[in-house]
Amino acid sequence: MGKITIVGIGPGSLEDMTPRALNAIRQAQVVAGYNTYIALVRELLTDKEVIGTAMMQEIDRCRMAVESAFAGKDTVVISSGDSGVYGMAGLVLELVLQYPKAERPEVSIIAGISAVNAAAAILGAPLMHDFAVISLSDLLTPWELIEKRAEAAAQGDFVIALYNPKSKKRIHHIEKIRDILLKFKSPETPVGIVNNASREKQSAVISTLAAFTTEKIDMFSLVIIGNSKTYVKEGFMITPRGYTV
Repeated sequence: MGKITIVGIGPGSLEDMTPRALNAIRQAQVVAGYNTYIALVRELLTDKEVIGTAMMQEIDRCRMAVESAFAGKDTVVISSGDSGVYGMAGLVLELVLQYPKAERPEVSIIAGISAVNAAAAILGAPLMHDFAVISLSDLLTPWELIEKRAEAAAQGDFVIALYNPKSKKRIHHIEKIRDILLKFKSPETPVGIVNNASREKQSAVISTLAAFTTEKIDMFSLVIIGNSKTYVKEGFMITPRGYTV
C-alpha cells in the first residue's frame, strides 16, 4: 500500500514552499490538486502521474488520491497556502478514516505558508495581535453564520482577515461585511488588500474600512482589516502588540 501526504505549497511562489513540501512532491508518484494549483508546481511534475480537477470537484479529486494510495502509489494532495487552512487536509482525513485502521494507507500532513501570512508580510505587520480569519464563501457555510462570525470578531476588536472576499457571483457580500464591521470599528480603520500574494501579478494597497470596497478585490485577494490600535506609517500597516517603544 502507498502513502498519502497532504502538502501546503504556500501562497504561490516556489521560493515560499518549505523544503519538506518540495521533497514530498519530488518523491511522490502521483500528485493531485486543483488545476490552478497544479499549474503553480508544474515544473516539479514532469515525471508524475497528475490528478487535476476543476473547482467544485474537491471530493472526487481527494477520493481519487486516496484510491491511488490504496493502489500502492505514494500520493501527494496539494493545497495552496497551508493544507489545513481552507485546504484539503480535513477532507482527505475524513475519507481515509472511513476505513478500518489496519486497512488505511499511511497519512501525513505538511504545513505551508498560508495566504494570510504572506499577505501580512507584504503589508507590514498587521497580525501582531489577536486576529480572526473568516472566509466569505457561502458555498459550504450559510451566509447568516458568516455574518454572525464577522460581527463577533468586530465586537471583540480582532484584526480580521478575509479569505474569498469577492467572486463574480458574490458581488455585494463584501459590502455587507463592511457595514457590519462599521457598527463596531472606526471608518478610518486601516484595511490592507493584497492581490496574488507571492505570484507574478502581486499587488497591494492600504485603504480604510469606509472606502476599501472600491479597490480591486476578487478571489485572488486577501483582505486584512485592522483593530482599534492598527495604524499606517510610511506605507507599513502595523498592529502594535503593546511593547513600549
